[in-house]
Amino acid sequence: MNIVEIANLAEPGLEVYASLTEAQLRNRLKPTEGVIIVESPKVITVAMDSGLEPISLLCERRHIEGDAAAIINRLPVNVPVYTGSRELLRELTGYTLTRGVLCAMRRPQPRPIGEVVGGASRVAVIDGVVDTTNIGAIFRSAAALGVDAVLLTPTSCDPYNRRSIRVSMGSVFLVPWTWIDVPVERLAEHGFTTVAMALTENSVPIDDRSIPVDRPLAIIMGTEGDGLAESVIARADIVARIPMSHNVDSLNVAAASAIAFWELRQNRGTNC
Repeated sequence: MNIVEIANLAEPGLEVYASLTEAQLRNRLKPTEGVIIVESPKVITVAMDSGLEPISLLCERRHIEGDAAAIINRLPVNVPVYTGSRELLRELTGYTLTRGVLCAMRRPQPRPIGEVVGGASRVAVIDGVVDTTNIGAIFRSAAALGVDAVLLTPTSCDPYNRRSIRVSMGSVFLVPWTWIDVPVERLAEHGFTTVAMALTENSVPIDDRSIPVDRPLAIIMGTEGDGLAESVIARADIVARIPMSHNVDSLNVAAASAIAFWELRQNRGTNC
């Protein structure tokens, strides 16, 4: 193992954990050199099991033979394991580490839409959701509730944001996803019926039997504040709503997505 005791906070290799912004980590100018930061042994293990390439590890000294031991044993010998006291690492990163372990990993490259949705029966389309916590929660629900793939518009938050990864508990590595750079109605070309989640006069309840749950569905979720744009709603095949009580007008997009994924599951008709 390649253990590197941290003596200087400015030591080369530590910048990914301290001084680089999310935008710099993403490295739009050189996408093949992009980096993501993964926190906690459990999530790091999920990422490694999914084939991500570790660049370096940062952990408290006590975790080398503790929580990080299994991860360290899987690392190539040339991957450095930076270590130091909890206080020193907190000074480096600006916060106390979750379970005392961080891993810098090579950012996977985006995949073509056709490859991501090929063979899928349920796809979530995230349009303009910018909160990192919501993105992570949506991915966790997608993984748990049988969504085969996630597509995000360019106005949405990056699922590989550090907080999104943490909130998703690594689900961003389990559910295939990519950016959608064409209007969502083009999903019909891939065989999907589009279901826009929106509160409109013409929307049907999400459990309405007219929704063809036996077909491939693309479930479209909108922004935290304004929801889906009228142009997206108008071009969707179906507009569905979650019935509300007590004059509540909407749910948080992460909560709404979980309900939508469950209610629109492929085998709903056979289980009800």
